[in-house]
Amino acid sequence: MKTYDIAVIGGGISGLIAALESAQAGQRVVLLEKSGQVGGRGITVNRNGALFNLGGHAIYRGGEAYSILKEHGVKLEGGSPSTRGTGIWKGKVVPLSDPVKVLFSSFLSWSAKLQLAGLLSSLGKVESAAIPLISLREWAEREIRDPMVRHLFYALARTATYTFDPDHQTAGPALRQVQSSLKFGVQYLDGGWQTIVDQLRVKAVQAGVDIMESCNVSEIELEQAAVRRIVLTDGRAWDVAQVISTASPTDTYRMVRGAEETSLKRWKEEARPARVASLDLCLKRIPVTGRNLSIGIDRPIFFSNHSAAAKLSDGGNLVVHLTKYNGTADSDPKADQRMLEQTMTLLHPDWEREVVTRQYLPNITVVHDYPHLGRKEQQIGPAVPEIQGLYVAGDWVNHGELLLDAAGASARRAARLAVKERRRTERPVVTGGYVAL
Repeated sequence: MKTYDIAVIGGGISGLIAALESAQAGQRVVLLEKSGQVGGRGITVNRNGALFNLGGHAIYRGGEAYSILKEHGVKLEGGSPSTRGTGIWKGKVVPLSDPVKVLFSSFLSWSAKLQLAGLLSSLGKVESAAIPLISLREWAEREIRDPMVRHLFYALARTATYTFDPDHQTAGPALRQVQSSLKFGVQYLDGGWQTIVDQLRVKAVQAGVDIMESCNVSEIELEQAAVRRIVLTDGRAWDVAQVISTASPTDTYRMVRGAEETSLKRWKEEARPARVASLDLCLKRIPVTGRNLSIGIDRPIFFSNHSAAAKLSDGGNLVVHLTKYNGTADSDPKADQRMLEQTMTLLHPDWEREVVTRQYLPNITVVHDYPHLGRKEQQIGPAVPEIQGLYVAGDWVNHGELLLDAAGASARRAARLAVKERRRTERPVVTGGYVAL
């Protein structure tokens, strides 16, 4: 069997980046994916010519992941959605992003309109890194006087972070994400996120990574608190001293015998997964022309016509997306589906007549963890301090980043540290009087 310097567990975008960067640094790398294809939550499915991501996906142009992907030559084709949209308040559609319409609307008082204008102009100037360790709600209650403006701010933060947990979510990282979305915008991708996965896979293979699918790791074996071997459920095993796990905190904990004595246990127990219900629709046309974006103000709902910015279907059909943010708790899938369909009816009456195909995904885990007050440490990984040679990466291994930015940034940190440690511990082999390095 081949020997490897570094093994990467998990073939999502974080795992692909970690494997690629490790191989480009001259390491022999194997990537092990338990499913039949790499991609994780970056997979895009084709349903009757409509390209559906696994839930709503957007890349933040000012984020770490965007920069890393561009650095590796990944082509990100597509466009940015318009910021002109509507809100949903007390069962009615209200103007939101058009300044003139907001000015003459009745759902905001004159005082609230002035405060909203002030908030939007000042948000970009807030030093998010300097905000103390407080919840998003505590920051908003302190900084925003008008209750209606606070509702709008929570809606904006919820949409930017894909997380509905203002009482626990830390204010600094959430505000940083809001600032990024307002300053740089987001991008929807032609062909969906599968285009990222496919390009990263090709680049990883070209760099020398061995990608093995349908390979489920059962155990990361240790010897004297150091990684020594990975074992698959089918009995195959590799001796390897450096492992990067991009699996969830629960799955990573499960793979390590004796993990209850390590930080892995705390990371697993402290994690607060963010979940959503997602409804994707492929429509022949959109009933209300120009209504491409809507944010729930008094309900955790978001609607976007992704086809207004990216090519995601054949024959001129449109792909639209609706999300209900469920926070950390599981929700009733049927009730969530009814709410999403009712929201679609409110925004686009008679939409059912236009449906070509659809996809409903209840209780999707958007991220396995995010910065929140219940953490003992606000920066996780990349090294597991009690285990030499074990590193973690993924959307939950954040140093203040969120979503794909956390996945990409943590993958880079883990790869660089694993390569550094591998080089430090590598010993020259003496053969025939010569030193082979």
